[in-house]
Amino acid sequence: MRTLLTSAQMRSADQLTIANKPIASIDLMEKAARAFVQCFLRDEFDTSKSVAIFCGKGNNGGDGLAIAHLLMTNGYENLKVYVVNFGEKQSDDFSINLQRIEGTRCKKIIINQAADLKNLKADIIIDAILGSGLNKPLAGEFEVLARAINKLNKKVYAVDVPTGFFAEGKLPKDYNGIKAYKTICFQRPKINFFFPESAMATEKYEVVDIDLDENFIQKQEADFYLIEARDIEKILQPRKLFSHKGTYGHALIIAGNSHTMGAALLSAMACLHTGAGLITACIPQGGLTALNTTLPEVMALPRDEYTRIEDPRKYQAIAIGPGLGTGADLEKLLERLIIANQPLIIDADALNILGKRPDLLDKLFANTIITPHMKEFDRLFGNHDSWWDRVQTAKVNAKKQGIVIVLKNQYTFICLPTGKVMINPTGNPAMAQGGMGDVLTGMITGFIAQRYSAADAAILACYIHGKAGDYLAKEQFVVAASQLATRVSKEIKAIISQ
Repeated sequence: MRTLLTSAQMRSADQLTIANKPIASIDLMEKAARAFVQCFLRDEFDTSKSVAIFCGKGNNGGDGLAIAHLLMTNGYENLKVYVVNFGEKQSDDFSINLQRIEGTRCKKIIINQAADLKNLKADIIIDAILGSGLNKPLAGEFEVLARAINKLNKKVYAVDVPTGFFAEGKLPKDYNGIKAYKTICFQRPKINFFFPESAMATEKYEVVDIDLDENFIQKQEADFYLIEARDIEKILQPRKLFSHKGTYGHALIIAGNSHTMGAALLSAMACLHTGAGLITACIPQGGLTALNTTLPEVMALPRDEYTRIEDPRKYQAIAIGPGLGTGADLEKLLERLIIANQPLIIDADALNILGKRPDLLDKLFANTIITPHMKEFDRLFGNHDSWWDRVQTAKVNAKKQGIVIVLKNQYTFICLPTGKVMINPTGNPAMAQGGMGDVLTGMITGFIAQRYSAADAAILACYIHGKAGDYLAKEQFVVAASQLATRVSKEIKAIISQ
């Protein structure tokens, strides 16, 4: 897992690298500028375009000045540097880089107030005004300047972080900073890039390596970790000779209703392709034809209002919720399963039942997995006005109750009983289709049935779910949940074969 650091921790990593490499801070700045420029030139290879670089007087501005020098070296002739002179203080490395461009052909313009910015004609803007570490909205001349730059409607590349954006912590509802097309950040993505509110500040981001001390970074105490492909490769276990269906567990999926059998079928299909040895679908009597026709490998346990799961311990994994409904009989069924003191995978309508029965939420057995989307989460734990607060609540409750909370979004947050949050990077907007959550629940259930731990099952399912969607999205505008479910086994095979 890749450790995600706060802005203060990243500054410590800078300082440790400078002290231990050893490398002068101005040389580390030059290395960062080179990494930025290499990334920038892959996107903007037309050197005839005009570029305006806005530089504050701190180290972020020093980066901007070094970038200006390197862009000129790489053929950008029509380039101007705008020095944002809104205070007396300036960093030593900024001063050194300012001296370095004094004798060059680069045109330098001093902005003493935002009103000085007039008739800017650049094709591209590079934002190097303020770096990370900001923890309050822009004010005064900085706010006016950001508004003026945004009004230009130019393509903006931000250096490390858009000016006005918080690297971590609760993001304000009304973002008033610079809106970047792309942020090129150093060594690690900012934690807040994974929160939906970041879309106000940057359309995309790319991380470039500047050779900071990785051993130091990975050893830092952190709350957030980014899942990587190599983590999945370590967790996944290949199938062994002489194994059989009993080796890979028996999964029970309690799902579907008269008008929502698709949810049950999708969950069972995903569980099947994830590798559970045996699968039983507890579904309404009216769904038997659909199940037998679509998934002949899956056994059926017909469900009526009196259904009980007589011996839940004979199943290695039990999931409940997709397309289930919320009637009184289903509430009783869920309650009986919870008080049986066996870990469950709880999704969709079963979460809605929990939202009305907080007493049941408090009785969840250790290592139960719940998989809410935003609205389901807020019904369980109260309304939240930011994703940062929502994830903090998930962290607290996962640790307090010893459960795994899979909080679904573009980047899904997997909150573990340890208090750590694993962020899943796979997936894409083509997957914004009904049924995707049902598939994810089936996959988690399939991994639990195969005796993976709750944490590993959630991590594997989220990553492979998104990876399958990424593969299909290469050639499709939208990805259907049923397509994704049948792709899962191929993704698992590809990972294990590496």
